Amino acid sequence: MPNANNDSHHPQSTNELSQVQRRAVGELLRVSPVADDLARRFEAAGFGLALVGGSVRDALLGRLGNDLDFTTDARPDDVLKIVRPWADAVWEVGIAFGTVGCRKEGRNGDGASQSFQIEITTYRSEAYDRTSRKPEVSYGDSIDEDLVRRDFTVNAMAVALPRKEFIDPHHGLEDLAARVLRTPGTPEDSFSDDPLRMMRAARFAAQLDFDVAPEVIAAMKAMAGRIEIVSAERVREELNKLILGARPVKGLRLLVDTGLAEHVLPELPALRLERDEHHRHKDVYEHTLTVLEQAIALEQDGPDLVLRLAALLHDIGKPKTRRFEKDGRVSFHHHEVVGAKLTKSRMTKLKYSNELVKDVSRLVELHLRFHGYGTGEWTDSAVRRYVRDAGPLLERLHKLTRSDCTTRNKKKAGALSRAYDGLEERIARLQEQEELDAIRPDLDGNEIMKILGIGPGPKVGKAYKHLLELRLEHGPMEREAAVAALHEWWAAQPQD
Repeated sequence: MPNANNDSHHPQSTNELSQVQRRAVGELLRVSPVADDLARRFEAAGFGLALVGGSVRDALLGRLGNDLDFTTDARPDDVLKIVRPWADAVWEVGIAFGTVGCRKEGRNGDGASQSFQIEITTYRSEAYDRTSRKPEVSYGDSIDEDLVRRDFTVNAMAVALPRKEFIDPHHGLEDLAARVLRTPGTPEDSFSDDPLRMMRAARFAAQLDFDVAPEVIAAMKAMAGRIEIVSAERVREELNKLILGARPVKGLRLLVDTGLAEHVLPELPALRLERDEHHRHKDVYEHTLTVLEQAIALEQDGPDLVLRLAALLHDIGKPKTRRFEKDGRVSFHHHEVVGAKLTKSRMTKLKYSNELVKDVSRLVELHLRFHGYGTGEWTDSAVRRYVRDAGPLLERLHKLTRSDCTTRNKKKAGALSRAYDGLEERIARLQEQEELDAIRPDLDGNEIMKILGIGPGPKVGKAYKHLLELRLEHGPMEREAAVAALHEWWAAQPQD
């Protein structure tokens, strides 16, 4: 696989680069039956086709998946004519931006059957004007013209198919070996074309553990405000990918240090509270990043966006609730309640789904509940309420609460951990005895109406709520006792 442009800046890295290239050949051979088949169809129609961008980068890193990105000189209508008879499914959702998507069942280099998700984009250049949120798309005529408008050099490499010619006009292979993010042209031009690329720099730092070149960081600082013209939905998607990355703290620090966070997640830099002269409270910003890392360490089934967002946002109510008390202490009373409201507001502005907003803000609201019960023995009713209030979020609340302990005092940390172990054991015992996951009153609405001889209405709801409180306080009741309790409550109600 020849390299079209590899006049190395760093001769000492040549051996490493050739090893990386050999690995890439192996990865490309894995998908080549499908890729080559598609490329021959484009060639027969008089067009070129090249694997490009993230697909080439991931092949070089040995992590190429089944999502393949191609670029071509064919216009979208021609692309559709070529892929429609070939693909198992075709979609045109990105056609306004020159992209045609399709799915193809095929075999990889090992002969195993695989389903490939493919995107084919016409050579293009795109740029934002100063006020628009949507890029203006114009098509290009050469792959070099296409590659120079890519976000970073590690994403500006291509492999022309089916001949497998490696194209790297911006030395992306070297930057990949050095694990550094640079832009093909000047970072100022790149970020003017699409300001979201500044967030993508932070996202790739988090996903791939790459460093960002100093000139790129300088441009991000100078141009951070330009992110304002990008839609909330696009910002949210980049933020999600960053948070779900292998090293989210690295990406988040970059957002804060460059000033981007002030525009997309201002509650995070706001946690860098000025320390009081006696240092009577820990650094909330550093504490938050530690909590996020500790929560990630407790994940069992892969990255959990709800848990990670809750860990990141759990203390954002602290700046608004900080008080310096007369005895010299610093307090943050009700910061969990204020934080839940701020979480709901910020996530709504970022256009998160209602369900996600509800779950994350609920975890923020509940994250101190464990400490509210003190160090003494929990009553059964307190345990029931804890489980009832957490609902389906209970496992995440366990992880968040454990992660929120960042003290360096080993004795204190050990005591907190043992106390929470004890709580989890109590929950497990009560769940076994009482089916805590489905706590309901001992009589349902129909039974309440029948026993009291009343029809549907607010009084049924009040009776139900009263019986639920009794259930939480005292545990399950025999039917006879529940009926007697209902009659006793009813007798005390004002009758119309």
